[in-house]
Amino acid sequence: MESYLLDWASLLLRWVHVITAIAWVGSSFYFVFLDSSLTPPVDDDQKKQGVDGELWAVHGGGFYHPVKFNVAPPKLPDHLHWFFWESYTTWMTGFALFTVSYLWNASTYLIDKSLMNWSPGAAIGTALAFLVVFWILYDTICRLFGQRRNGDAIVGALVLVLVCVASWLACHWFAGRAAYLLVGAMIATAMSANVLFWIIPGQKKVIASIKAGQPVDPIHGQRGKQRSVHNTYFTLPVLFSMLSNHYSFTWSHPRNWLVLILMMFAGAAIRQFFVMRHGYKLGRNRHPLPYALVGVAVIVAVIAWLRPDTSAAAAPAPAPRVGYQDVQKVLEQRCYMCHGAQVQMKNVRLDSAEALKQHAQSVYQQAVVTKLMPMNNATGITDAERGLIAQWFQAGAPTR
Repeated sequence: MESYLLDWASLLLRWVHVITAIAWVGSSFYFVFLDSSLTPPVDDDQKKQGVDGELWAVHGGGFYHPVKFNVAPPKLPDHLHWFFWESYTTWMTGFALFTVSYLWNASTYLIDKSLMNWSPGAAIGTALAFLVVFWILYDTICRLFGQRRNGDAIVGALVLVLVCVASWLACHWFAGRAAYLLVGAMIATAMSANVLFWIIPGQKKVIASIKAGQPVDPIHGQRGKQRSVHNTYFTLPVLFSMLSNHYSFTWSHPRNWLVLILMMFAGAAIRQFFVMRHGYKLGRNRHPLPYALVGVAVIVAVIAWLRPDTSAAAAPAPAPRVGYQDVQKVLEQRCYMCHGAQVQMKNVRLDSAEALKQHAQSVYQQAVVTKLMPMNNATGITDAERGLIAQWFQAGAPTR
């Protein structure tokens, strides 16, 4: 019953998490596009009001005319829309999903004893520390160097180093799939913390100054914009790390930390292309195509690097017929402890010929194709034993 309820919790949290993430990413991408596409106002009245830029757009059968005021509008409207619940809800549902999927069963999903043989409590504490320590270090870098000359370049370089070190540590301390997800959660936590501690408080200070009739300090808008730009470059790396848990050829590689770093770098480079593309159309910067080409080139290089070795399969010898008794010996050693008489994880039982036949496709997919099972190879299944399961399945999954 516990496993069943956890599956439902995971499904519902994942559903809400994806919905809110779409809303957050969508609004973030839109405002980056808006800032990059604004043109100086042509109306004299708008210039007098302090309008810094405007945009005309058509969508859904109507025309839209958003304008941006330089520092602050002359008067606050009665209804002011805020963008923060998309961020907060995405983080809260993501953290809850991480808790249900990984922290709740840390010994199974978080810990790989071949890397670090530590207790569930120690693994959970270290995983949570990743979220907190990364934010503290990232925020410190922004405070120290963000306002300096060439500060954006300095911050970008230092944050890149920080992400690389964190990725290396995560992949050497935690199970591969958990490590990828943890790095994504770490960066996403910094993104949401940017909204919570910098962007929204800065906007509130601006509004308070306007209401009090005091001059508005432009530093609040500058800092908020800086953190917002950081968030847009973080987005594609985070999305890759979140989606990669479905593709074991990435996180199961011996150099999985390097795979993660290269793919996140490619995502950031491609995002740079889209950010600069809007400004290029208005003649504000050079053509951004090289950034996209670099990102695509890195991805192609990773694909070529991870390609499976098929040289040994050129002329395979006829395989002997593998029956149920042969594969049953492997399952008894490697699978029955989680899918036997005492425990049936995911309501799957494999300790009889009929039950194994029923789940033959799933066993082949999980144990042979994706190699997701046994989880983190906790029972030490060998490649030869996986091959035996493959021969049994390809022989028609016989029950004798």
